[in-house]
Amino acid sequence: MLLRQLEYLVALARERHFARAAAACYVSQPSLSAAIRRLEHELDVPIVRRGRRYEGLTPEGEVVLAWAHRILAERDALHQELSALRGGLTGTLRLGVVPTALPAASLLTTPFCVRHPRARVALESLSSVGITQGLAEFELDAAMTYLDDDTLRNVRRVPLYEERYVLLTPVDGPLAGVSKASWAQAATLPLCLLNSRMRNRHIIDEFFAAEGATASPAIESDSVAGLYTLLPGGRWSSVISHAWLHMFDVPEGMRVVPLNGPAHGPRVGLVVARSEPRSVLAEALLKVAREAGVRDALDELLHTYLGGGS
Repeated sequence: MLLRQLEYLVALARERHFARAAAACYVSQPSLSAAIRRLEHELDVPIVRRGRRYEGLTPEGEVVLAWAHRILAERDALHQELSALRGGLTGTLRLGVVPTALPAASLLTTPFCVRHPRARVALESLSSVGITQGLAEFELDAAMTYLDDDTLRNVRRVPLYEERYVLLTPVDGPLAGVSKASWAQAATLPLCLLNSRMRNRHIIDEFFAAEGATASPAIESDSVAGLYTLLPGGRWSSVISHAWLHMFDVPEGMRVVPLNGPAHGPRVGLVVARSEPRSVLAEALLKVAREAGVRDALDELLHTYLGGGS
């Protein structure tokens, strides 16, 4: 049994298509198919349900896939540990990030790269479900996500910051001159928000509802970057997480207004799987996360935009 055969199987399970899996592995489709057939012959079990197209894995194939993830992770951990002994971490840290935490990711990745200049970072924007799956299948070394996510199991958590929600609104808009706004007032504004599939939207909708208000945005986006492209022009307002200010700043002609109500939302943190083998790169990122002061940096940034107010 060759590690290459296991890599092909993992790619096939991920892509669910022989041609796409072969392309991801930079081999021809016949080569990939032949390698998986040899793996079936060596283990003496059917791995792939075959029809006119890929139809999934057999029960035996699911067992082999789980072992493939673990064996490949063991190989990666070995390479990482040996690289550390040779004088510095190498390899690629695979970091999954929920979309609303992406603007703050550089507060971890930059000090990590400074401390480990021979290592690389592969950053991927993923849903909470994708992060849970990626950690379980050793496709991710670590993730930035909401720590109260019920789907997270058997992980270690390092809190980074609590989301704080503020109103981004035109300086000459309906709330011009107001030093603080209520959620009910914000609901009356022409709004653009993240769409209803996003966790952030669910959270702020709960805050609106707590004041008996309902947000009816005229425009919705499926990304923070997309949301920010809609704001310039002096018409729209939005409720944002303070962490977004780290990357996107405040658009010209707009200002930040604090909102009455809860001091903060849910916690965002770094998570890594407890299962063995442990990623040496993930352990190094955990150490950076404990020392990075992400919460203080973001709170100081918000304090600056509020003009020294609370």
